[in-house]
Amino acid sequence: MTEPLDASQAQRERLAFLELRAFFTGELRRADIEARFGIRPAASTRDLALYRDIAPDNLEYDLAGRCYRPSPSFAPVFEFNADRVLAWLLQGFGDGLDLGLKPAAPCEGPGQLTRPDLQVLGAITRSMCARRATRISYLSLSSGMKRREIVPVALADNGLRWHVRAFDRERARFGDFVLTRISKVQEIEGEVDERELLGADEQWARMVEMELAPHPNIKHPKAIEADYGMQDGVLRIKARAALAGYVLRRWNVDASPDHRLDPATHHLWLRNTPTLNGVESAAVAPGVYAGPGKEAVV
Repeated sequence: MTEPLDASQAQRERLAFLELRAFFTGELRRADIEARFGIRPAASTRDLALYRDIAPDNLEYDLAGRCYRPSPSFAPVFEFNADRVLAWLLQGFGDGLDLGLKPAAPCEGPGQLTRPDLQVLGAITRSMCARRATRISYLSLSSGMKRREIVPVALADNGLRWHVRAFDRERARFGDFVLTRISKVQEIEGEVDERELLGADEQWARMVEMELAPHPNIKHPKAIEADYGMQDGVLRIKARAALAGYVLRRWNVDASPDHRLDPATHHLWLRNTPTLNGVESAAVAPGVYAGPGKEAVV
C-alpha cells in the first residue's frame, strides 16, 4: 500500500480519517472532515479531490444518500494499526493512522495476543452503522464452524479480546460474538426489526452498580484500598449488565457470596453479590456458577 508522500502530515491525517470513516462506517460526507478537523468546506473539497486522485476506484458517490461510500473494489491506501482503529471506534479519536512517531517517554504494556481482521471488522461496523443484518461464518467453542445470521449493534472490549454485541436470529436473543472467530461476512439487504436493534437489548441498557472491597481473607486490606483509591474500604463502579461479568473477570474479582476464592490471586471481592441477579454476563465472573450448558460468549 502506497501512502501519498507529497502531502503534508496534517493533510495525510485528514486523508487517513477520510478513508477510515468511509471504510468502517460505510459513508463519508464533507461535513465529517470539516467537523473532525475544524476546516472550511474548500479544504475538505481539496482533500476529497486529492484522495480520489490517489485512489480513483475507492469511493462511489451515493446520490440518494448524498454521501460517498466505499466501492466493491475498495483497497486501503493507508496501512492502519488494528489497536488504533479499535481505540478510534471505542473512544472517538485516534483515527487508526500510525504515524510512526517515537513515544515521549519509554512505555510498555502487556500488549494484545489477538487482533481482529480489519476486513471483517470493517464489514461488521458498516452493517452496524447501516442497521443491516449480516450472514457470518462463526467458529464457536460449543458448535464449531457454523453459518449464523446476526444483527450487529455494538462493539465491546473485555480487556482481553473484542466482541461484537449482536442479535442472534437463530437463538432469537442478543449475545456476544468474538471478532477473531468471525469470517466470511456478508451484509443482508432489507430492514431489520426494532426487536433486533440496540434499543431492545435489555442487558445492554441495564446498568449494574458493583461494590468492590478488599478480599476478606487479605491480611493487610489497607494495601488493596490504596491500590484502587477506595473510599471507606469500597470502590463503587458501574457497568452495563452485558459487560459486568467481563469487568469482574478482568480484575479477578471474587464474585462468590462466601468469598471462597484464593485471595492470593483475587485481591478484590464483590460484596454486593445480589446485584448480579439476572445479569447474563455474570456466568464468566470468577466464583459464579453458570450452570450446565450455560455459555456467555458464544
